[in-house]
Amino acid sequence: MSELIDVAGRLRKMPVEAGEPVAYSISVGDTRIPLNDLIGRPLRLDFDGVIRCIHCDRKTNKSFNQGFCYPCFRKLAACDSCIMSPEKCHYHLGTCREPEWGETHCMVEHVVYLANSSGLKVGITRASQVPTRWIDQGAVDAIPMVRVATRYIAGLVEVACKTHVADRTNWRAMLKGDVPELDLAKERQRMLGLIAADLDALRQTHGEDSIRAVDEEGLGLSYPVQIWPEKIKTHNLDKTPEVEGVLEGIKGQYLILDTGVINIRKFTGYEVRFRVLER
Repeated sequence: MSELIDVAGRLRKMPVEAGEPVAYSISVGDTRIPLNDLIGRPLRLDFDGVIRCIHCDRKTNKSFNQGFCYPCFRKLAACDSCIMSPEKCHYHLGTCREPEWGETHCMVEHVVYLANSSGLKVGITRASQVPTRWIDQGAVDAIPMVRVATRYIAGLVEVACKTHVADRTNWRAMLKGDVPELDLAKERQRMLGLIAADLDALRQTHGEDSIRAVDEEGLGLSYPVQIWPEKIKTHNLDKTPEVEGVLEGIKGQYLILDTGVINIRKFTGYEVRFRVLER
């Protein structure tokens, strides 16, 4: 891709596709631009000061939960506290903000997995979001551990695991490429042993078929990074609406520029101009 690019529109989470390496695009308005071929090229993002809710299109002075206006943040099930803490799911109590949404997003098969993004961590995702969720976290390896009937049960399994393993990524270490080598198949067996009693108790409550340990293979992932940053400096469109630099890599939902890194997902809903500059 040698031609210059100049597009404007609303920024969205970067679409990804598993491959060697992961293939990234950037979505600006209705335009989707492949990014891997732009490694080594100077880019510029200009934020025009307008933020629009990705759900209702309302103009908002501040983005909540990566792209929503405050009213939507308060009313949508996708923004409820149980999304971040699935063990707090209250669908079964009849108090879900949007029961139909809950049926399609929460009352479906989920995967509890182990991943290596900056060291061993546990996480959960809808089965349909494998491996997208792993890529968005910048995992270099990930492996399913159990498949469960609902997001709520996945959250309960995750809580049991968190006694023994982290549930968060050290994003700075992830972006430096500072990731230790791990045998996730062995770690899975170790973790299943540690939480065996917890799983038995959950099965007694929710049914034997509600949690199924799996022996599935893991997935290794590589990312289009030319130069790993030694120090992490972050760009923030709210503070500095002009971001410019040579694209040196992409990992997770971050663009790695020679001037700093920017989390594209954080600025979902921002109206921007995206340009590829002359070398």
